[in-house]
Amino acid sequence: MLAALIPNIWFFAAAAAVTYAADWYLHQRGSYLINRLGKVRAGLSIRFLVRELMLVLLLARLGLAQEPLFYTAVACFLIFYGLQAPHGAVTTLIRLRRTMPVVTRNVDLNAVRIPDAPPGALLRRAGEKMLHLDVPAMAGILIAAGTGEDTVGYAGAALSLLLAFCYVVALLPYMRRGRLVPSAAAVLKSVDTWLREYQPTVVLYFSGSNESAYQGNMWLETMARVEGRPLIIMRERGLVAQLAETSVPVLCVPAGTHLMNLDLSTVRVCLYPANVGKNIHILRVPTMKHVFIGHGDSDKLASVNPYSKVYDEVWTAGRAGRDRYALADVGVRDEDIVEVGRPQLEPIKSWTGTARNPIPTVLYAPTWEGWDDSSGNTSLLLAGENIVRRLLAADDPVRIIYKPHPFTGIRSRTARAVDARISAMLAKAAAERAAEPRWTAEAERTAADLSAAQAELVRIEARLAELAAVGRPDGDEAEESRVSLADPVREAEVAQLRAAWNDAYWRSFGWWEHRTVVGTEPKLYDCFNESDAMVSDISSVVSDFIASGKPYAVTDSAALGAEEFKRQNTAVRAGVILSNGAEELDELLAAVADPAADTLAGARRELKTYLLGPDEPTSMEQFNAAVRALAAKAEARNAGVAQRLGDQAIAVPDREADTGEGAVTGELEGSAEAEVGAGSVAEPDAVAVAGVAPETAMEAAAESAVIEGTSSVR
Repeated sequence: MLAALIPNIWFFAAAAAVTYAADWYLHQRGSYLINRLGKVRAGLSIRFLVRELMLVLLLARLGLAQEPLFYTAVACFLIFYGLQAPHGAVTTLIRLRRTMPVVTRNVDLNAVRIPDAPPGALLRRAGEKMLHLDVPAMAGILIAAGTGEDTVGYAGAALSLLLAFCYVVALLPYMRRGRLVPSAAAVLKSVDTWLREYQPTVVLYFSGSNESAYQGNMWLETMARVEGRPLIIMRERGLVAQLAETSVPVLCVPAGTHLMNLDLSTVRVCLYPANVGKNIHILRVPTMKHVFIGHGDSDKLASVNPYSKVYDEVWTAGRAGRDRYALADVGVRDEDIVEVGRPQLEPIKSWTGTARNPIPTVLYAPTWEGWDDSSGNTSLLLAGENIVRRLLAADDPVRIIYKPHPFTGIRSRTARAVDARISAMLAKAAAERAAEPRWTAEAERTAADLSAAQAELVRIEARLAELAAVGRPDGDEAEESRVSLADPVREAEVAQLRAAWNDAYWRSFGWWEHRTVVGTEPKLYDCFNESDAMVSDISSVVSDFIASGKPYAVTDSAALGAEEFKRQNTAVRAGVILSNGAEELDELLAAVADPAADTLAGARRELKTYLLGPDEPTSMEQFNAAVRALAAKAEARNAGVAQRLGDQAIAVPDREADTGEGAVTGELEGSAEAEVGAGSVAEPDAVAVAGVAPETAMEAAAESAVIEGTSSVR
């Protein structure tokens, strides 16, 4: 605006170039500022329109308001913005009509035809691309205003309009029915056909925020090994992309109405790793048993959430979980708790009693700040920097691996700042250590091995990228559902490469180098195996680490005092208790350096059994036994419902003979209502026995469920 008011053409051109570049940069980064600008009515279209208005103002200030170039600019921008509406409408319709009601993995939907997606160049950030087509007009008109060569301005305006028109025309072929996905009804029918063929028996049901993907990922390997026919049901489209590699079929069903109409009649056990509101959409199904399995075993209040009493059973790792519910008294009955161990912990290696490398490695794995400002949530805020500082200043050198919780900083800016400072402290310490003669000599000695490992990492990552690229790079969600099918050969190669990647990762830098580990790889348990001791907070991380038998320390961030802290938190009773000043770290380091100084080794062994259950039978065997037992209960319940409805059906003819059809109808409705009010909903087969056609069985069951929800009122 200042350049237009002065007026100065070249100042204006420079300012315009800066704003174009800034917009491009912010969109490339996915900056939060883009959304904030939209909130204050300075969205993408407005920013481009204001820039064009400033050009019109510049022309007027230059005395060109009566010249053909001025009218050309005004007409060009009016027509250009007129083309935005059809472009936006077409791109929106294409996206909407290519959005499937479900997103699938390892599910063959060959009953419906899913065509290839339009080229990504046309749809990816389409609005931004369309608006940037005004650049030729802007440049041409500025040059014409500065040089007097109006032809350049006319050419630039014509080029912008031509490009915008061609962009709209290029999208039109993808509006044809043959280029769009089938209707929601057709897709859901195909899903139900697949469900009837596959007949899933055990479901992992997962819902949550984008940051919670780890809660479902931790159960994928267990689901792949569970007895029966497993299925994973998800609710958020954004989480599907974050799902780790799995051979288990996956259905993501965002709409609750679609989920409640799926044929899940063969499912007998449904497992829930998180307490979230959308659980209600499947908790309402009475033909399966519902189990809360959680996403960790810890002394946090979340581990004894009163919501847990809605499930048929709650599965805990060991006796400690059962005792927590008894102490919390939140309505979960002792007979509904089953101890199944922690199948996920099998990859954790037991401690040999000595450090893996010439110097010990200490893992610092704090939890996140939580949803409130309780000082006991995380050690990061009050003790984090003290812990790292004291480890760096230890008399005998140690290596630090820092792995923050994935949620760190999502709520608290302070936590995010501390996290950044700790990472910077470790980076600085690593650089200083690299300059010391002792470590320089070691680096020179192992340089060849490090280079070989780094080259291997590059090779493995390239191959993993090839294997992950299922389908075309431009494929959208619908196309990925079509091509993302189970491939045992590929899955076996991916598993082998993952293991090789993990080994190469730890060999790619020196055993003396400090490291900050973020992201999904390497996994937390890989960090457990690489370390000799750990410092953490009250969370499932501590309980899981106890499986290794290694020394550990837990920070009493709320300053309860060691005895009270142990009384309130079972998992810390075999660890070193740290104050916020972290002065007690010497005790932990002594236990790592000398087994004779490890006075808590016996206590850790006892606590491991209490928290995580016995080593025999294995956790997976215990888990499968619990699945079998609960599935049998579901079968018994369903058989009982079928029997009761069958008895009603047999009684109907006699009543009809005595009282007439109308009386029979009223009596049958009354008895059915009473039956449903007692908590029974018929399965399809049972409904058929009662005189309902098989093809309407699911509708009858759904109607019964509705009656069940209202019978108490009536």
